[in-house]
Amino acid sequence: MSNIEQTLSIIKPDAVERNLEGEIKEIFKNNGFEILKEKKIQIEKSEAENFYRVHETKPFYNDLCDYLSSGPIVVMVLEKKNAVKANRELMGATNPKDAENGTIRKKYGISIDKNSVHGSDSADNAKIEIDFFFKD
Repeated sequence: MSNIEQTLSIIKPDAVERNLEGEIKEIFKNNGFEILKEKKIQIEKSEAENFYRVHETKPFYNDLCDYLSSGPIVVMVLEKKNAVKANRELMGATNPKDAENGTIRKKYGISIDKNSVHGSDSADNAKIEIDFFFKD
């Protein structure tokens, strides 16, 4: 059971709006991820600001928070060996134009902002992000 990790994945408003949840979940399952928890929610801008606090000083912070709170999202806890790295590889580059063929963002992403999915960038952040949405 070594290196079994959990990571947070968010299907963002642009993908939910286009009814891509099922297809994106299938991609995760077909790549060996187990979806341990999931829920469809709409968050307030203040919650998005808390969630993206690490980006507070960046120029895109406000737009990012506006966007994440602009419509329903699906938050999921994914699990598999080396889940954080595997999920980031599967998602592809932040900018869909730069993403590798076969990645979720290459397939569904519209722009650098509307790139369809979010995934934790480290095991530490994965724990923080999972707790943010799935407080027991």
